[in-house]
Amino acid sequence: MRIVKKPALVILAAGIGSRYGGLKQIDPVGRNGELIIDYSIYDAVKAGFEKVVFIITRAIEDDFMDVIGDRIARYVKTEYAYQDINRLPSGYSLPEGRTKPWGTAQALLCARPVVNGPFAVINADDFYGADAYKTIYEWLSTPRAANGKMHFAMVGYRIENTVSENGSVARGICEADANGYLSSIVERTLVEKFGAGARFSEDKGDTWNDIPGGTLVSMNFWGLRDGFFEAAERDFPIFLDKNLPADPLKCEYLLPSEIGAQLRGGVCDVEVLESLDTWYGITYRDDRPNVMKAVDDLHRKGVYPAPLWQ
Repeated sequence: MRIVKKPALVILAAGIGSRYGGLKQIDPVGRNGELIIDYSIYDAVKAGFEKVVFIITRAIEDDFMDVIGDRIARYVKTEYAYQDINRLPSGYSLPEGRTKPWGTAQALLCARPVVNGPFAVINADDFYGADAYKTIYEWLSTPRAANGKMHFAMVGYRIENTVSENGSVARGICEADANGYLSSIVERTLVEKFGAGARFSEDKGDTWNDIPGGTLVSMNFWGLRDGFFEAAERDFPIFLDKNLPADPLKCEYLLPSEIGAQLRGGVCDVEVLESLDTWYGITYRDDRPNVMKAVDDLHRKGVYPAPLWQ
């Protein structure tokens, strides 16, 4: 049997400074000052991951090391990749006036030199639950039969476990075929809790469409392999040619969209690994008390020790 390299965990953290106004302003959610990212890495290490790659920017490097990186490095091997706005395909240059990063797919391409083997990708500020890391680690560690395609995976969450009580969110609504493989993913930007499920609007709330409970959504938790990078490098110029003329200052090369493009192009398949855990994130300030309570409950149940890193 072919030996599979140990999977790495890649954490998309380049945008964390801009979202929070500086890393020192990140609000703890744990009883001993733990951040959401602490729980993600703790769960990943417990699942078997032995290497973490942080994708950050040079602008937040000092703060990131001080608040997160130096502490985490005591418990797991850490490496860094730096999202660079000037990291563009040959023949392309930064549009005049552009300061916005190019998005999560371009960020991942910046990590290509330090990712050698299968890897999972997560957002830095999302709480995914321990089960998701166990599931994706096992999947990445198991050889897949060759069928002419790259084999990827996505951890899918039930819509009712991902919506906020305090306002609308954006979610990737997924459809899977009878064999449990992703057939489509559609980004909905105005999703809110509704009954036992959710609903979305495409006209700023004038009309709504129901999303039944149990519908799977993507929370940007992916299991990928080496071939992803080659395909993404080929697709980046296609994205730029299509989007730069219309929106040179703000268009983003996003990971879900790129995986969707590879899926439609027939170069990959994406197995959907359903998680029954509740996803937590702080989209709105009023979300924080609910996240803190949920984390505290997990401590009391013995899921996590206190303090987390002992």
